[in-house]
Amino acid sequence: MHNYLELKIWQQSRSLVKKIFILSESFPSHQLYSLTNQMQRAAILIPSNIAEGAGRDSDKEFIRFLDIANGSAFELETQLFICADLGYEKIEIVYSIIEELKEIQKMIFKFRRSLESKS
Repeated sequence: MHNYLELKIWQQSRSLVKKIFILSESFPSHQLYSLTNQMQRAAILIPSNIAEGAGRDSDKEFIRFLDIANGSAFELETQLFICADLGYEKIEIVYSIIEELKEIQKMIFKFRRSLESKS
């Protein structure tokens, strides 16, 4: 079992959730139940799955939840590109969040590899 509160990937992904909520507040109201909701859910799933995996009995199970978190990160990245394509926010803001998200993806990948090498 790992203490997820001390994991930098959990801390950074939690910070990203706040940025996604702030970003999506500016979206058109007709997007509330589609893109807005999807982006918020995908963002929330990243730290949630890291935390859930950390609470599992084995590194193998934790790796599975890291894979799920990373899947949500790639889903969110796609949604951010769509947000930029639709012009819902300044492209510089969206791309800065995408860069932050890419760092989280790399961190998840590296942490996953370290858990695999321990097993």
